[in-house]
This record gives sequence, structure tokens and C-alpha cells, in this order.
Amino acid sequence: MLLAIKNWFIQDKTEAHDPLHEFKRSGENRYIEQAIDNFNPDLYHYLCTQSDPETAEDVCQKTWLSIVEKRQYYQSNNTPKAYIFRVARNALVDEFRRQNKFMCDDNETALSCEVEDSNFNAACCEQLYSAIKNLPNAQKEAICLQLEGFSLNQIAEITTANPETVKTRLRYAKQQLKDTLGEPK
Repeated sequence: MLLAIKNWFIQDKTEAHDPLHEFKRSGENRYIEQAIDNFNPDLYHYLCTQSDPETAEDVCQKTWLSIVEKRQYYQSNNTPKAYIFRVARNALVDEFRRQNKFMCDDNETALSCEVEDSNFNAACCEQLYSAIKNLPNAQKEAICLQLEGFSLNQIAEITTANPETVKTRLRYAKQQLKDTLGEPK
């Protein structure tokens, strides 16, 4: 009932193309809610590939709080997803520094991601995530960002690395994954 009343009062129900820009401009909560709805699942999945699920959840929350608190720093020439991932990456690095470790290398940590595509073989998916977890940190980060759909330049922007360096990390990561998992037939 309350949701129906709330929706009745909201005249403009269209989704913003860039919710972070609209949030920066207007300060309306509906734009940050839209951004969270659109980007949080991908963000959490990325953070799970870089750390354990508990740390990923904490960093997710810190990321959104930081975006809300520092909304004036968002530049509309950025893609919202790349900006969110850069803030999250920085928060994750800060968290690892606070815990006196840089990038989680705990191989015993189970990755708690849900595979939505039922065509994937569960064992094959588990093997892929295990192989990704065993990559060196810089390569793991680059390949996970590419799997999230980021371009080479966006990955370079998020990781504050040179695009050529990112390209090299991706090449080495893919080669190591091929060596570990075998060539596709």
C-alpha cells in the first residue's frame, strides 16, 4: 500500500541514463537507489573474485557510502560503472592495507558467486573460478574486470595502470588460464 502511494507521488519514473550524475546534480535518493540496483550485483561479484564474501560485502557498503558522501567528485565524462568499480577497488586496497595484507591470496576461501546461466556445468565453473583465484593479483584483477564487461581503457582507468600494462596482464592471465584449464576443444 505504501509503495503504491510512494509511486503515485513520484511523477518522473523514468530511469536515468547516468544515475550518478543525476544524484550529484539533484541529491535525490531515487538515483542512488537506481545505481545500486543496476550495479551492485556486478560490483559484489567482482569484489568476491578479489577477496572473500564477507570482505566483499563490507567493501560494497563502504563503496556506496563513499559515493553518497563524495557525490560532488563524480565527473559525468566517466561511465558510472567504471567510476563505481574504481571507488570499490580503492576501498578494497584500503581494507587490505588495514588488515595488513594486499590482495587476498587465501586459496581456502570459497568463492560464493551464483552462476545464473544453467547451461554452465557447475564443476567447470568451479574449476574456472579456482584457476582465476590462483592467478597473480594484478592478472586476476584485470581478467575479472574484463569479465565484468569493461574495456581495456576502462580497466586501465579503474586500476590506474597504463593500457599497455593492462593488455600484458590480460595476455598473461589468459595464457595461464589456458595452461591450467587446457585448450577449448
